[in-house]
Amino acid sequence: MLDLILCLLGFQLLGEALTRALGWPLPGPVLGLLLLFAALWLRRGVPAMLQRETPRFLGHMSLLFIPAGGALMAYAPLLRVHGWQLALILLASSVITLLVTGAVLKLLLRRRLQ
Repeated sequence: MLDLILCLLGFQLLGEALTRALGWPLPGPVLGLLLLFAALWLRRGVPAMLQRETPRFLGHMSLLFIPAGGALMAYAPLLRVHGWQLALILLASSVITLLVTGAVLKLLLRRRLQ
């Protein structure tokens, strides 16, 4: 699993370095994920190490929610005041994401059938 973590952290570091060097207003981990996607696409497949280790890694993803739970406790007073606004924004962004994803899927399926 160490190979997988090093691979993911390497792409994240590369993305972070590129965004800082080029001054792009994009989070480094997001660019790192795009670079990983591009590398896998150019390779035309997933390496055996990623296929083997990813399911085990995903089994431990719940550990990443511990810091988020701590932040909820730390910012509880702020959330009491502005929590409804945050909930409204999360709901609106989720609905917009679903609508855009559905529209893109519909467009791609229409193109494929032609």
